[in-house]
Amino acid sequence: MEFLHNREHLRRGDTVVVDCSHQSNIVMTDDVNFQKYKNRKPFDHAGGGGFFKLLPASLIVPWDGFWNVTIDLNGNRATITHSITIVRAT
Repeated sequence: MEFLHNREHLRRGDTVVVDCSHQSNIVMTDDVNFQKYKNRKPFDHAGGGGFFKLLPASLIVPWDGFWNVTIDLNGNRATITHSITIVRAT
């Protein structure tokens, strides 16, 4: 399974903005669900993730903690450009 991944401590109400040159699955998971994702087991994601045709995607952090933001091309291979920006809640 190939994917791009970023793990960061985020606070409730922060917005994760993901931009990517290709349509992709973008999910935000806690550490337990990220391990399930990597092991191809059913997992839960938070903040409104899923398959995005239109980008940038915005995901809202539901609670304080470490979060994993994953960009997955759904089994396809491509050279992509991407950015992950955190907009801190005020």
